[in-house]
Amino acid sequence: MLPTFLECSRDAEHRYDAAQLATTCPHEGAPLLVRYPPIAIDRATLATRVRSMWRYHEALPIAHDETPVSLGEGLTPLVRAHKLANDLRCEFEILIKDESRNPTASFKSRGMSAAVTVAVRNGAKALVAPSAGNAGGALAAYGARAGVPVTVFLPRDTPAILIEECRTYGAYVELVDGLIDDAGRLAAAFAKETGAFNVATLREPYRIEGKKTMGYELVEELGGVPAAIVYPTGGGTGLVGMWKAFDELEAAGWIDARRPMMISVQAEHCAPIVRAFTSGADHAERWEGATTAAWGLRVPAAIGDRLMLRAIRDSGGRALAVSEVEMARDMAVMREREGVDACEEGGAALAALRAMLASGVTFEGPVVLFNTGSALKYGPRTT
Repeated sequence: MLPTFLECSRDAEHRYDAAQLATTCPHEGAPLLVRYPPIAIDRATLATRVRSMWRYHEALPIAHDETPVSLGEGLTPLVRAHKLANDLRCEFEILIKDESRNPTASFKSRGMSAAVTVAVRNGAKALVAPSAGNAGGALAAYGARAGVPVTVFLPRDTPAILIEECRTYGAYVELVDGLIDDAGRLAAAFAKETGAFNVATLREPYRIEGKKTMGYELVEELGGVPAAIVYPTGGGTGLVGMWKAFDELEAAGWIDARRPMMISVQAEHCAPIVRAFTSGADHAERWEGATTAAWGLRVPAAIGDRLMLRAIRDSGGRALAVSEVEMARDMAVMREREGVDACEEGGAALAALRAMLASGVTFEGPVVLFNTGSALKYGPRTT
């Protein structure tokens, strides 16, 4: 349904018109969150609905008679990882939410479908975003679907296959010396100069709406929340989006007040959220010299840091960093043992679970590991 207003994530008293193209809160500079009238979804009708995330249209920013900019994103498999559970001697179930099965082979499809739908409806004539790779490819694809020109700013050392993906969908690519936050500054300047609408992570409120559908899907399939969600965290929209989804689902009567433990996983050489969580800080300082083979985790500074830390702490969760060796090892394990097209980020989730088990942590219910994209998106690995 169409939202009623946009709310500042740092000060709920700051509210804005949802009918306008919106970026961040003018007063706080914080991300805006979409707020709806009371959401009611008839679960009995879900089996007859479209096989995409747009089956939850009552909880998404779309009019009942509006056609979204969609390529069939969402409703990705929840794989029962019996071999992994046996290997790790777990008494609880391990599930893998395999986001590699989205149209652009990563979870970024969800956010871009929602963001492009709203941006085009509200009059955007061009779109721009910085990216570590997967978001740029998704924006390029959904921009092509909508017939709107796209510009993507990418770090110069982005894998060639991701750069080519953006270009083959028709996007104009600008290569940047630096990391994604450097690309972000240039994308913001480009938006200001040209009028293109900036759909950078949490610089507008609607990518999170697409990502939250991962939470809706978990609850629909499991009949409730899992015991824990292990999520590889870069910009953080997936983690924050699911946390928002659980509040909406409780208000809609789907679940009670119980929440899964939200476990954020980062790379040891780019772990600003882990450092902030460990130190008790309420925001994360930029991580200097960030480096990792998991391109989606190479985010040295995230605008959604406070939202991520709040969700982790409120859930009784944790933030862990894993090594490059561990994530590469467990990427291979997920592929070889369960047949999942795991990328390094997916390997990081399994490595984090392995570390928690080694420290004596256990769970009273299923644990969901997120594989956020396909290993094929990064091209051949060097040995």
